[in-house]
Amino acid sequence: METEHRDFFPCDNSYARLPARFYAKLPPVRVAAPRLVRLNEDLARQLGLDPAALSTTDGVAALSGNRVPQRCEPLAMAYAGHQFGMFVPQLGDGRALLLGEVIDRDGVRRDIQLKGSGRTPFSRGGDGRATLGPVLREYIVSEAMAALGIPTTRSLAAVTTGETVARVRPLPGAVLTRVASSHVRVGTFQFFAARGDVEATRRLADYVIARHYPNAAGAENPYLALLGLVCVRQAELIAKWMLIGFIHGVMNTDNVSIAGETIDYGPCAFMDAYHPDTVFSSIDHGGRYAYGNQPRVAQWNLARLAETLLPLIAEDKATAIESAQEALTIFAARFDAAYIDGIRRKLGLLRPEPGDISLADDLLKRMAANGADFTLTFRGLCETASGVPAHETARLQFADPTVFDEWAVRWRERLAREATEPAERRAVMRSANPAFIPRNHLVEEVIDAAQDKGNFAPFETLLAVLAKPYEDFPEFARYAAAPRPDQVVHQTFCGT
Repeated sequence: METEHRDFFPCDNSYARLPARFYAKLPPVRVAAPRLVRLNEDLARQLGLDPAALSTTDGVAALSGNRVPQRCEPLAMAYAGHQFGMFVPQLGDGRALLLGEVIDRDGVRRDIQLKGSGRTPFSRGGDGRATLGPVLREYIVSEAMAALGIPTTRSLAAVTTGETVARVRPLPGAVLTRVASSHVRVGTFQFFAARGDVEATRRLADYVIARHYPNAAGAENPYLALLGLVCVRQAELIAKWMLIGFIHGVMNTDNVSIAGETIDYGPCAFMDAYHPDTVFSSIDHGGRYAYGNQPRVAQWNLARLAETLLPLIAEDKATAIESAQEALTIFAARFDAAYIDGIRRKLGLLRPEPGDISLADDLLKRMAANGADFTLTFRGLCETASGVPAHETARLQFADPTVFDEWAVRWRERLAREATEPAERRAVMRSANPAFIPRNHLVEEVIDAAQDKGNFAPFETLLAVLAKPYEDFPEFARYAAAPRPDQVVHQTFCGT
């Protein structure tokens, strides 16, 4: 492996200083002909990196894994996980390598990881490679999530490899450079707990507290405090998912970030027509990770984290279980609070009243029964706050618009009880109801153009639109529109 001495990533690798059983150190596998598809220049600058240097031949070599920058220590992280409820004691980074960590301009430590960088000891027979489609999907959706204000991993760069990857059919290979607050997962804790390695579990917990939850260090029981704080972040994250109609698709414990970020965009999707039972993932045959199940599954995943922390919480197991169960109740309370606050803002209800959730639930039930588009319905409500009486954009989402009209009478009566200026209400609603989301058919269009025709112009246009999701761009009206029947995407697929 050739090492480039330019300091593209001024790394300080705290995870690499943990014991050797936490990871496997190895270099990325070289690729034939790396070519930069896109560099996220704004993110690069936020990370304290030089976009011009990263765009050079040597920079692209670093982003593809052909050269390891000075001070980087590539490693594949070990973790386990419950996959669709079944525990797998060893998973780990099978096609990704953590290059190292940088301190961004806000003083926050951020991981730099390559996805699609070749086989590792955790590949389980896989080739360790990524194809262009999933790389573009993760780039698009993760950056859209960031623009929507959802905690998420970010995409720094996408690079094609000049190689073909064998899947159902031969596909162009690619490497994604991903940025995260960290890549520690619930499954990372499970890896050590499953082996009875209490010392490693303690080391990992201490590392997470120091890096992500320093306030827990001063608590009477730091590990119990850690569990509670992780519950809070996950509750607030899942509430944000629900409020924009996002479906992760594979909420396995190895896909749950301890830092509280959305991670691993495989068969993820945004709902078009609203229904709580909506599933896109081709591998979710039983609907375990359906849209409406996400809060319940998140709490289940956190219970698995709690199990790993029991030996640290208290020596007596019964005492530890009782304390952990109490901590887990934080999730439901915090989720409900975040969701209720968010749905009120989506409806323009700025002075809480007891019946607000019933009003919101009734709208959602009517939407589900009438095939109403989730995003367009709520965005359409914003115009009513400006005094437009017809609610046309919203009501026309319903197969039977009179169903919406009946609900809107009660909604208008509720709005009238607030002495809020229409302009203020409209501004709040527009900040809670995006005009643009990465609609599935648009993402597929972009992938097909790039993958089959080598045309990346649609990819660039979609990214530009999604960068400002709460603004109106009449010239990009088709990016806000619901799909035609022939454009509807019914299934999304895992990137492996």
